Amino acid sequence: MDISKSKVLITGAGGFIGSHLTEILVELGADVRAMVHYNSRNDWGNLELLPKNIRDAIDVRAYDLTDYFSVNKAMEGRDVVFHLASLIGIPYSYIAPASYVETNIRGTLNVVQAALACNVQRVVHTSTSEVYGTAQYTPIDEKHPLQPQSPYSASKIAADSLAESYYRSFGLPVSILRPFNTYGPRQSARAVIPTIISQIVSGARTITLGSLSPIRDFTFVKDTARAFIAVAESDKTIGQVCNAGNGKGITIGELAEKIFTLMNVEVEVKCEEERVRPSKSEVFELLCNAEKINKLTGWTPTVNFEAGLSQVINFITDHIDLYKVNTYQV
Repeated sequence: MDISKSKVLITGAGGFIGSHLTEILVELGADVRAMVHYNSRNDWGNLELLPKNIRDAIDVRAYDLTDYFSVNKAMEGRDVVFHLASLIGIPYSYIAPASYVETNIRGTLNVVQAALACNVQRVVHTSTSEVYGTAQYTPIDEKHPLQPQSPYSASKIAADSLAESYYRSFGLPVSILRPFNTYGPRQSARAVIPTIISQIVSGARTITLGSLSPIRDFTFVKDTARAFIAVAESDKTIGQVCNAGNGKGITIGELAEKIFTLMNVEVEVKCEEERVRPSKSEVFELLCNAEKINKLTGWTPTVNFEAGLSQVINFITDHIDLYKVNTYQV
């Protein structure tokens, strides 16, 4: 499939990864319909930050993922669906688990059912490395056991299973992409990299974080967006789960030190109990084995970590007003 000649729907297009995927698809020449969450302000989320020529090329639909009728309407006439819409904050899933069931599970059911009804040619469903829980072995491949260590990860395991079941039960051409940690411009302070950078940009010289020992595998957002496209264009990925990551691990503490060096600041780190996950819920190591996606599609990440971090630093410096630095964002 040539994505540049396709009619595409992106759910969650106003989100962090969704906005970058939207931008790249428009640049490639695809006919892009962007589904964002309805609100009375007609706020398109991160799509508002795209260049005007990109925004003008998008058919934006403000709907609700948990309403089947609006999902079906958004999908009419589309060839490819990238399903990214999801509640993703792990700490908030401790507070409001029912909302994760509604959005992540029921929302995914609505997407695959509407895709079946609309005869969509390809569905790419977004998973997460959090479904693996703390690694039983590394690097983590797609055969690693699934471990629901938070209500969020439990909802994503269920959503993944629903998507796979529609491939097996009804022949829906579904592929599941499982990104490891993604970073880049436009990411919210819910994530650790913007949390660190935004505190420094605001002038803090003592920053607050959660646990510093977990290991994460970070991929730049443009590379993650390209992984979505690579999966959509390859027939070999139908019915398959593919990891996407760099295969390089770094602790949160080491990450903080790397950012301090890039920003040329001396900063103390304070561990704040509010930011620490319950001990049995913390995922201590995520390190990606991306051999499968490379074999099936040729995808491999290309953006150097330090170069990517520099882009985030520049973005947050220019848009510090978007960040509520003194408020812990769950």
